[in-house]
Amino acid sequence: MRRADRLFLIINALRGRRTALPARQLAITLEVSLRTVYRDVADLQASGVPIEGEAGVGYVLRKGADIPPLMFTAGELEALVAGTRFVRAFAGERLAREAQAALIKIEAVLPPDLRERAAQSRIFAPIWRDTFQNEVAAMLDRLHEAVLAHRVLCLDYTDAQGRSSTREVLPLCLSFWGGAWTLGTWCRHRDAFRNFRPDRIASCRESGEVFVDQPGRDIAAYLVTMHTHYAGLE
Repeated sequence: MRRADRLFLIINALRGRRTALPARQLAITLEVSLRTVYRDVADLQASGVPIEGEAGVGYVLRKGADIPPLMFTAGELEALVAGTRFVRAFAGERLAREAQAALIKIEAVLPPDLRERAAQSRIFAPIWRDTFQNEVAAMLDRLHEAVLAHRVLCLDYTDAQGRSSTREVLPLCLSFWGGAWTLGTWCRHRDAFRNFRPDRIASCRESGEVFVDQPGRDIAAYLVTMHTHYAGLE
């Protein structure tokens, strides 16, 4: 976890509290040592954040320094928790970590009753990954980075009929269909939009080329095409 994120979480964990929050509890929540908590709190105090208390006693924000917390209904909160759990279970490792960090920040600013409601959500997405699933998660991370950076990819791919081919593609998006992920692309070999399943990609190489969106070959055109005439999986 980045230090800036830790400092944010410490401040928000103290918001609205009437009693001191022990440093040990902060350490457990942030998964850091007590020494790190002490140092971070001291740095916040030195920078002007009105935190009162000391090591061994606990910390509170000075009265009048608090601001209203984020407000969610119980249903909205449960949706956020469920969404985070699904991302952790089925997305790539990087996105899963980011989703978990986001949820920690949200929970840090919730009133105690809603924080307890979040902890008691009965919607789960168990993480039971084997070696193959870990490899798919790593592939999703690589594909996600290529989508964000507009990097042209060369894919060694095996389709549903067991036929192998090499494709040069412009990666446009990743989609999750409830049972499988697909990489939405403009395929230069087919000169058309095509979807590829990450679990069928034998290897993925960057060509060294960065592409620029072009009308008719960009994400907007892809979404229209998928909506009006689903091209199917290669």
